[in-house]
Amino acid sequence: MDVEGLFGSEGVLAKSGFVTMGNGATTYGMKAISTLGRPSASETILYGGLAAGVGDGLFAVVFYGVILGVKQLRIFQSVASGLLGRSAFAGGLETYLLGILLHFAVAACIASVFYLASSRWSLLLNRPVIFGPIYGVIAYLVMNYVVIPLSAARHGKFHLSYFLIEMAGHALLVGLPIALIAHHSAERAQKAGSTV
Repeated sequence: MDVEGLFGSEGVLAKSGFVTMGNGATTYGMKAISTLGRPSASETILYGGLAAGVGDGLFAVVFYGVILGVKQLRIFQSVASGLLGRSAFAGGLETYLLGILLHFAVAACIASVFYLASSRWSLLLNRPVIFGPIYGVIAYLVMNYVVIPLSAARHGKFHLSYFLIEMAGHALLVGLPIALIAHHSAERAQKAGSTV
């Protein structure tokens, strides 16, 4: 079959079902997906990590502290326990502050992985409201079922309601802001006519 004949000189049908048009837009079916520039690594990692860290931190303070009644100091000490084990809970303000530092470092790592993935799969940038929350759920699952079990932290009992609430929190407060920040950075790069 002559694909060039089907779409003329404006586009080529890819095996994936996407069509790249001569104007730089990519389509799937009838809906166009614009080709964005490459997002800035520093913006995506710094601002995305900061936004995810603040969002997830506020979620932890409200959900665990206010709703479940966990003492505020223990919330970020539990993050430090990934490095220090149970002794983190006896460390007072020092391990609380260490937990906050580690929390933001992890958020920056999560933003870094999104940046690298979006460099490989630009569709992540084109649909941040869809792929951001999906990425947030993936980040939650990897953290809770790969990273935490490999750390010195103790993993608590499984509660389906907590699991669903935490997963939704990561979708909306971790994955979504990172994806939106990367998307806006890529839009700026496209408008500037450069790839950062």
